[in-house]
Amino acid sequence: MSQSNYSDPPKTRTLGELKSSGYAHRTVKEEARENLIRKMKAKEEIFPGIIGYDRTVIPQVQRAVLAQHDFILLGLRGQAKTRLIRALTGLLDPYIPIVDGIDVPDDPTRPAFGVTRNRVRDMGDDTPIRWIHRGERFQEKLATPDVSVADLIGDIDPVKVMSRRLELSDESAIHYGIIPRSNRGIFAFNELPDLQPRIQVSLLNILEENDIQIRGFPIRIPLDLLIVFTANPEDYTNRGSIITPLKDRIDAQILTHYPRTLEEAMNITTQESRIAKSDSGGPIVPEFMKEIAEQIAFEARESEYVDQGSGVSQRLAISLNETLHSAVEHRMVIQGSDRETARMCDLFHCVPAMTGKMELVFKGEQEGLVTVSHRIIGQAIRRVFDKHYTPNGSQKPRRKIKSEPFGEVVSWFEKGNQVDLSDELKFEEYLGRMKKVEGLEKVTRETLKPKDDYQLAAGMEFTIEGLVQHYLVSKKYDLDTVQYVDTVSDMMRQL
Repeated sequence: MSQSNYSDPPKTRTLGELKSSGYAHRTVKEEARENLIRKMKAKEEIFPGIIGYDRTVIPQVQRAVLAQHDFILLGLRGQAKTRLIRALTGLLDPYIPIVDGIDVPDDPTRPAFGVTRNRVRDMGDDTPIRWIHRGERFQEKLATPDVSVADLIGDIDPVKVMSRRLELSDESAIHYGIIPRSNRGIFAFNELPDLQPRIQVSLLNILEENDIQIRGFPIRIPLDLLIVFTANPEDYTNRGSIITPLKDRIDAQILTHYPRTLEEAMNITTQESRIAKSDSGGPIVPEFMKEIAEQIAFEARESEYVDQGSGVSQRLAISLNETLHSAVEHRMVIQGSDRETARMCDLFHCVPAMTGKMELVFKGEQEGLVTVSHRIIGQAIRRVFDKHYTPNGSQKPRRKIKSEPFGEVVSWFEKGNQVDLSDELKFEEYLGRMKKVEGLEKVTRETLKPKDDYQLAAGMEFTIEGLVQHYLVSKKYDLDTVQYVDTVSDMMRQL
């Protein structure tokens, strides 16, 4: 009898009632397999919140579950490995029965532990049972150097031995570790290569023969588990390794990846970002600013200054998006305004959200974290600028100073004009200064189609910043001010 349709635990409370109800034992892997097939046939969402894996990782996970395999997810940091394995609980029945009063979960109709068998033998059909929710059937352990065999498997409990006058070889003398206590459920081992090789050896028989050895006493316990591992390729080679016999016993190795498209990445960032809600308008972040924030992560993953073997987590984009909103909110609070738009300077205020999430190579360390971060932000601005302003999304840079549609804008700067902007400017002054640039409002409205003045203001500065990235306009920094000036005039001034 499957419990997959129960929303509340069944009423049965004894082994006899359970037998009369028609309950039939299934292993955890059989249970997950049957529920997966049912969900796939019903077109249900199987792994909610997992974005970008529909055609790659998720089908491989589904095949592993159908094959009743233990598997490992191999991928760089921030690739939703932990979230994915936690979502596996959705493939379990809502409730299953276990023998009540026993330290470890055990099926009353097919007990695996000696203490459970003794209880069932002594009490028969009167053996008490209780129902546990699938949320209680998931356990995970982070592999750290201090993890011991006792933590994972168990050890002799001297208190039990003395108080109950037990033999050391008696199974009742054991205090079980986290793996036996995960019986009838899913056990996840995060960052497996960080586990010491001698501890990894203790997992061999669990994966293959289901027996364990404690203090030299072999104990045969047919554990009922679905075991899932995660690992980082960086760990594989630098901090540790997975011993060959253990890799051989893991049935499937599934490679994860970062989002393949900007749209997928933006959906993930929107889903995961903690953005405060406001009833009075609050921060306004135009779509192209969100694209830039997301593109920064993509540029970092391609940068020659960043260690690509270490990876750039999706958490960089999430933190950057949250910081971008908070930078706008910070200005709103200081100025006492109810609405404000994101500005280009706010992107550069997001550097603290980047620096802790990028490992630099030697060349990058020579440049410095802040310099590399600014360079990556500039590359992201240019990429998004080209997407909106270059026909067919071409990435080829514009080299002509008077190339359309920016001829009027560039000519205005060539006449010796400049735009001074600062974070402290009130919005009206910020908008007014950019409206003085001839042709800027026209080209911005035609391309970005802003909905209001807030998006128009942000769009105009984005347009100027894009011209800076293509060397059509120059940019100078002061302590509190950014100045946009003519490129040739600025070069002559420097000479």
